[in-house]
Amino acid sequence: MQHKGLLFIPDISGFTRFVNEIELEHSRHIIQQLLELLINANEVGLEVSEIEGDAILFYKFGEPLELEAIYKQVERMFCSFHQHINAYNARRICQCKACISAVNLSLKVITHYGEFATYNVKNFSKLIGKDVIVAHQLLKNDIKQHEYWLVTSGLLPDLQPAELTGWMEWNSSKKQTETGEIPFHYTQLSYLKETLPPDPLPSLELEQKEKWLTVYRDYDVDLKLLCFTVLHFEFRHQWQVGVKAVNEVQHYLPGIGSTHRHQFDNGGSVLMYTSSFVYNPEERVIFSETDEQKKNSTYYTMEIVNGKPRLTLDYYGKKGTFNKLLYTLTQKKKMQQELQQSLENLDKLVKTMVLPLEF
Repeated sequence: MQHKGLLFIPDISGFTRFVNEIELEHSRHIIQQLLELLINANEVGLEVSEIEGDAILFYKFGEPLELEAIYKQVERMFCSFHQHINAYNARRICQCKACISAVNLSLKVITHYGEFATYNVKNFSKLIGKDVIVAHQLLKNDIKQHEYWLVTSGLLPDLQPAELTGWMEWNSSKKQTETGEIPFHYTQLSYLKETLPPDPLPSLELEQKEKWLTVYRDYDVDLKLLCFTVLHFEFRHQWQVGVKAVNEVQHYLPGIGSTHRHQFDNGGSVLMYTSSFVYNPEERVIFSETDEQKKNSTYYTMEIVNGKPRLTLDYYGKKGTFNKLLYTLTQKKKMQQELQQSLENLDKLVKTMVLPLEF
């Protein structure tokens, strides 16, 4: 039995090129986060039929929603999508092409009202009907820009869409298919990006700190290769003395504000925040991590000095004469030896590394 209802498809534009031409693992994480975000932004009771790679097929049986209510849902998804991308772009550490180009992804939304039915395949509920095909056909059209909301005549059979906001401009077009023409209206959504507030970076660095220790070493490799090896946590245990593993905590990809857990050979562990990052491979790259109690920070500075890449490790503690005196008496000599040995271990490791093509 067929029922009438709303078909609602948010589609991430640029996805195919994103996964075909660049680093697959990171693009998979980015797209997964964006799709989850779109599902979480659902406020009008839409049901998920299936996730179709770069798009989500939502539906809702019943009388059509008011156009304003549909627009509010479109606006929420669109703004949440771009807020997430902007925040990731500002905080990201990875310099692979997937992470760099994520900010260029865009979102379009297809909305259509018509007849369709559900059927079950084991635990999966799928949609069937001519109007499901119509909605999918509209994903491919001649609209040049890829940040728009498209409304079919199924939602507006007789009238032009109303002006929902002062900036909104509607256009009309039609899609020619084997079964006939599909008329539709559309409006660009790019203006909404200009209204998004900047996402402030979290304040995770020590506010009152003093340098307790510095070690450095020069290397005979490319600076980008040195940065790649140092910045990727999966290599840390191969060169840093006493570290068994560094694992991400509740984050798919590292960035400012992300957390990672250092697991040590002695069985202990500590939770660290990525507290700052500055990337200028032609001059200097600085990365810092701060412990969850905000008692100490380590800064990794990679730069060209006298024609060679140099890594400098600066260890900072919370400012205070007693704290520094206690550290000097009990830990400084051992830590200095371990960090210097770590830099020696890194020299052996980095000579075996190959910079991926994606960087």
